Amino acid sequence: MIIDTHVHLDDERYKNDFEEMLQRAYDAGVEAFIIPGAHPSTLPRAVELSEQYANIYFAVGVHPYDVEALDGVDFEHYAAHPKCVAIGECGMDYFRLEGSDEEKAHEKQRQEDAFRTQIRFAKKVKKPLIIHIRDASHDAKMILLDENAGEVGGVLHCYNADDELLSLAKENFYFGIGGVVTFQNAKKLVNILPRIPLEKLLIETDGPYLTPHPYRGRRNEPAYTALVVDKMAQILMLSAEEIKRLSTDNAFRLFGGLTEH
Repeated sequence: MIIDTHVHLDDERYKNDFEEMLQRAYDAGVEAFIIPGAHPSTLPRAVELSEQYANIYFAVGVHPYDVEALDGVDFEHYAAHPKCVAIGECGMDYFRLEGSDEEKAHEKQRQEDAFRTQIRFAKKVKKPLIIHIRDASHDAKMILLDENAGEVGGVLHCYNADDELLSLAKENFYFGIGGVVTFQNAKKLVNILPRIPLEKLLIETDGPYLTPHPYRGRRNEPAYTALVVDKMAQILMLSAEEIKRLSTDNAFRLFGGLTEH
């Protein structure tokens, strides 16, 4: 089986063909899904789906682009839900930083404060983190280490192939691999993939975003994890079944709230 550890099933783009999309996922061998938290506005839909389907789970968190919404999230309420398996996605993202140096520094501080708050909450409720890092590897790593986030561990969602983050494998962190690994310009990720411990690999789509080759430009969906599995198997010189088995075992190890279906 495959577990899609990061897919935004609460996105409006899945509403019109949700059942058909799920069936395609099942046909491809995907048997469980985790919806990451990104913005408070989508959380009710994520909870609704998790209650409607036994194999759909969710996380509560606020994306670094939406840190102004942090105070509006009742973390205690959502984290107490039996289908909440993680905190996030939270992290650091400097890709869109703009303005004066002072304005950039202010935005970085806002993101750091929100990240630390969510790490501390994850430790309080003993749930792993789903971590978003873009163009901020050093700062994010230092915050994770400073907060002793390895106590609960987590996944570096859509791992950005940065060498600096590889050492986090020793700190109870996993690496989410998605459609980017199939891109022609993903040489860095292809080259670094064999250096990630097999027991730290997870499969994800980040659907509806980052659709793998040859479907780039279309809406991404969980069925396409099969393409990610095949590419990883090719790079690591393992069978697709081995990739499925080890990544599923890893998902169960990290996300303690998952159950067999």
